[in-house]
Amino acid sequence: MGPRELLGDEVTTAALKNNERPSIGEFFLRAPAVGPALALLVAIVVFSLSTDTFLDLDNLSLVVQQSLVIGTLALGQTLIILTAGIDLANAAAMVLATLIMAKLVVGGVSGIWALLLGIVATVVIGMVTGSLVTRIKLPPFIVTLGLLTVLTAAAKLFASGQAVPVADELLKWLGTRRYLFGGIPITYGMTLALLMYLGLWYALTRTPWGKHVYAVGNAPESARLSGIKVNRTILSVYIVAGVIVGIAAWQALGRVPNADPNAFQLGNLDSITAVVLGGASLFGGRGSVLGTMMGALVVAVLRSGLTQLGVDALYQDVATGALLIGAVCVDRFARRQQS
Repeated sequence: MGPRELLGDEVTTAALKNNERPSIGEFFLRAPAVGPALALLVAIVVFSLSTDTFLDLDNLSLVVQQSLVIGTLALGQTLIILTAGIDLANAAAMVLATLIMAKLVVGGVSGIWALLLGIVATVVIGMVTGSLVTRIKLPPFIVTLGLLTVLTAAAKLFASGQAVPVADELLKWLGTRRYLFGGIPITYGMTLALLMYLGLWYALTRTPWGKHVYAVGNAPESARLSGIKVNRTILSVYIVAGVIVGIAAWQALGRVPNADPNAFQLGNLDSITAVVLGGASLFGGRGSVLGTMMGALVVAVLRSGLTQLGVDALYQDVATGALLIGAVCVDRFARRQQS
């Protein structure tokens, strides 16, 4: 739990001692995951009443599978946004990693080495980004915007503009389907995503590193004065996010065994949307892994439900963008209420 969330608890506790009910802003600051959870519940109810197949187990499983890549990217995005940064190049780095993995396998490299080298590539990208932010003090927005252009062009040049089919079983393994309790379809990718969410939740809420991440995002100068190595913490965040982006590339190949340089062109924006919908603040210092998971599911449920209703993909993008703006408005309202 971050410093601002603790502040929300203190404010609420003080209000209760004075027999006052906490304001809406204080409530959402204290429990930012409540909003996306309610939005997810409402979306499920609306689409289950509007379509005949939305609540089918196969469809629900498909919705979760569709959320895996963006949900994994959103995990790394969560870390960066918690430090008051933003990553516009995560999806481009992921696409480049899928191409590296696929090309290496085509060239005769074993699947395990192709996977590891793809993840190494995203870690190096994360290290470069973090170094530019911490050492040269460039704004994360500018750094990742520039990298978005560079990596997008690099992916198309590397693949000569052509998609690369992936035949290696390890690279496709996360898409393998199994049935839980004999009837609930799941994939290994779902299991890996759940483990990643649990691991990052533990790291952020139960370790000194997690407390440092929240403190740096909340007030970097205060964090520095309290003895926290701010630059080292931010650099570590970009490195961990790089690892997560590499795993997202593996998730993408498990979902569709085809490395396409033109894929996930809006993946960066979808990951930001998932994080902000999950209650994170773009100003840093507030957010949660649970909220990000809910936000990613909201995006997936919205797209799946609108597709089943026959809504054009362009209008789906409009709805997703409107949700993002609404989430930022809620964050601003909560801040004003708390202040």
